[in-house]
Amino acid sequence: MTDLSVTSPVERIARVIAAEALSANGDGVETSASGMVDAVWREELNRATAVLKTLREPTPEMVEAGRAAGADPAEIWSAMVRTALAEAPSA
Repeated sequence: MTDLSVTSPVERIARVIAAEALSANGDGVETSASGMVDAVWREELNRATAVLKTLREPTPEMVEAGRAAGADPAEIWSAMVRTALAEAPSA
């Protein structure tokens, strides 16, 4: 079963964008950025919303993955997102 989140997708995406910019694990220099992320993630809400809006239009591969996932909406969503990630160009 797919885990369910209690945090909104927009907030989670905004936090990831902030963490990527701040953390040494991303493009930043902070070895422990969680406190800074907590302080600034709201500044990334517009970017996060834009990212999530792009997922309104699935690719044909995402639709097929959703169909194959069964009837559970959480499993369908997870399958479609996993497919989208697999379609991503390499960095």
